[in-house]
Amino acid sequence: MVDHNRPQVQEISLGQEMRTSFLDYAMSVIVARALPDVRDGMKPVHRRILYALNDQGMHADKAYKKSARIVGDVIGKYHPHGDSAVYEAMVRMAQDFSYRYMLVDGHGNFGSVDGDPPAAMRYTEARMSKISMEMLRDISKDTIDYTDNYDGSEREPKVLPAKFPNLLVNGASGIAVGMATNIPPHHLGETIDAILAISENPEISITELMEEYIFGPDFPTAGQILGRSGIRRAFETGKGSVTIRSKTEIEEQANGKSRILVSELPYQVNKAKLIEKIADLARDKRIEGITDLRDESDRNGMRIVIELRRDANPNVVLNNLYKQTSLQTSFGINMLALVDGQPKVLNLKQCLEYYLAHQKEIITRRTQYELNKAEARAHILEGLRIALDHIDEIITLIRGSQTTEIAREGLMNQFKLSEKQAQAILDMRLQRLTGLERDKIEEEYNQIMELIDELKAILANEEKILEIIREELLEIKEKFNDERRTEIISGGVDLIEDEDLIPEENIVVTLTHRGYIKRLPASTYRAQRRGGRGVQGMGTNEDDFVEHLVSCSTHDTVLFFSNKGKVYRAKGYEIPEFNRTAKGIPIINLLEVEQGEWINAVITVKEYKEDWYLFFTTKHGISKRTALPQFANIRKGGLIALNLRDEDELISVRLTDGNKDILIGTKNGYVIRFEESQIRSMGRTAAGVKGISLRADDEVVSMEIMEESQYVLNVTEHGYGKRTIVDDYRRTNRGGKGIFTCNITEKTGRVVAVKTVTEDEDIMIMTISGVLIRMQVEGISTTGRNTQGVRLIRLQEEERVATVAKVDPEDEIEEVIEEAEETEK
Repeated sequence: MVDHNRPQVQEISLGQEMRTSFLDYAMSVIVARALPDVRDGMKPVHRRILYALNDQGMHADKAYKKSARIVGDVIGKYHPHGDSAVYEAMVRMAQDFSYRYMLVDGHGNFGSVDGDPPAAMRYTEARMSKISMEMLRDISKDTIDYTDNYDGSEREPKVLPAKFPNLLVNGASGIAVGMATNIPPHHLGETIDAILAISENPEISITELMEEYIFGPDFPTAGQILGRSGIRRAFETGKGSVTIRSKTEIEEQANGKSRILVSELPYQVNKAKLIEKIADLARDKRIEGITDLRDESDRNGMRIVIELRRDANPNVVLNNLYKQTSLQTSFGINMLALVDGQPKVLNLKQCLEYYLAHQKEIITRRTQYELNKAEARAHILEGLRIALDHIDEIITLIRGSQTTEIAREGLMNQFKLSEKQAQAILDMRLQRLTGLERDKIEEEYNQIMELIDELKAILANEEKILEIIREELLEIKEKFNDERRTEIISGGVDLIEDEDLIPEENIVVTLTHRGYIKRLPASTYRAQRRGGRGVQGMGTNEDDFVEHLVSCSTHDTVLFFSNKGKVYRAKGYEIPEFNRTAKGIPIINLLEVEQGEWINAVITVKEYKEDWYLFFTTKHGISKRTALPQFANIRKGGLIALNLRDEDELISVRLTDGNKDILIGTKNGYVIRFEESQIRSMGRTAAGVKGISLRADDEVVSMEIMEESQYVLNVTEHGYGKRTIVDDYRRTNRGGKGIFTCNITEKTGRVVAVKTVTEDEDIMIMTISGVLIRMQVEGISTTGRNTQGVRLIRLQEEERVATVAKVDPEDEIEEVIEEAEETEK
């Protein structure tokens, strides 16, 4: 009855009501919908689905039942939400590309990795998977607590016994209010091994767990994880990110073309959308070289085929695909779970510890349940033993009783029995009076008493509980363990660098006296026979000429050493590419070269090895040896590589392994050979020591590394050259004046270069006007030290050889002069 004298409208604070209502809503979403429990790794909807399946007897060894029946049971009894939410959750539990170890055994269309939706629930069927039955093992033995369902008409479990660590094994994802969880799946065997390790050594570190037991996530779609840094961060802090890359293979075909085969995708990548994205990139020319794209996946596995043009670099195309498509993705890890009903970010060890604590409670409660049951049975058997010992008196008492209640009371009073014991005697059949049955009762009683002692011993000793946990985990591992699917690539990088998108090819870098630089493909210069006219390799001004030429890769680091002893760096692909006759760009547009400074030594480096060195030699014969890693970090403005004295200039720099012979040649035709170990390793800014003592009006023109299998090649400014065997140059001590290496005449001119070469190499000779010729070393005559050599290149009047460089030999090295001239035209 309404009290009209009492106000029906209550005044409340709108702000306070909003805060209270939103907090209630947020906590409901966090606890009752979105986040998994750390103990069984399940959200309420997943837990209710499995419990409903178990309750209906839809076990792995029983027949499939319609999904609509399962969903209806879950909604009607436990989960008062939409049927689509329940069905979608059950579908994911049945997808082998969503769950690492499926908890539902689906029959019918449950969707695909292409993003195809599952069939309607009225068409599909399901039952529990074999491993999901382990999640509910011993649930009937008072191992977990129950709570009322939404309307109080049913009871549902608060948590499942979870006989394997489902939180880590299958992972979890969910968005709550103000927080989200994203836990990747892990390998069952590795996770169990990690729990066993913690049970035996609670002080074990996360690092030890990572290195010896659980190596990282293991996704159902396999793929490759790049690097371990993200895994370590996630395992140590609960938050991190790992980069997942598809498993690919580059296949060379008989017709000379290549194709990329994709057999595994990153976790949660939609294959159909990925293929559509690749097709769009190829059509819009954002990725060059793709001619065909096919999906050849079938029931035996995934197979995406990407056909490439003959001239396409498959590694570059693949790296572009990694960067621009979901062939490579990042998985953000946030290991957030409910601990005692509260959300908490957990590291790896905490996840394992909470699961182990849950199992301790499960085993303890199960043991207590079995103990209570055994003690109850022992109590009954004790009554039966008493009855058998006084069977005549008991029969007389029962026959003399008018009712069952009188007989029960008589038994209880006369033989000091409990009500349950008295009732058991009344229910006993006459066949139990035989001698054999009496023995069975006695045997059962003894077994029950042994079991009671054993169960009490377990409850009294935590180590025995841990031993049971270990045995059961090992049993599950033996039954369900499989091979790791996701490969973890040590030392991988998480990002595609720009360098990975550049084709790796051999190039020639040219630098003129006036500082114009460019790069060209090495194939621009075809090998010619000795004495050929040459091909125009660079357009120059009248007062300019080519001074430096190196052969390298677009991915190599090019170090530029200046006359002032400074060093600059650039990647091969950073040097602009021009056509054969272009002069290039001023080097000041590429490097921060100071006024009055020019580059007079160029070398290439693939990697900065600890046991490698840079060997320097100056025009005045000063030499120095410095460890290569000291030049790994060169700032944009360059670094001091060598302190110079008395207007000296840096002439040459070479890479060595610390055990080479050094060959220094002068323009007047003198050469010295000594072991580089005679010059100790010095700091980057050291000045160096004397390598060769120069005669009057002489200066160093070359410094080379010498090998036993090499020849010494001399080239003069008038185009003459020769090869000399290495044995003609004996080792001496550094600082000597050297020995005669070439007969210098007015015809030959002074020495321009002294190179160490092999017969398999080619050399490139450049003149001051830019004419260039490439030839095989084996085509140059071998003569003694005191000869002048033979003509290597025909020079016009006033033309001189500027420099000589070694280049890699090509497959087709014999080109006739006429063909070269025709190409030039």
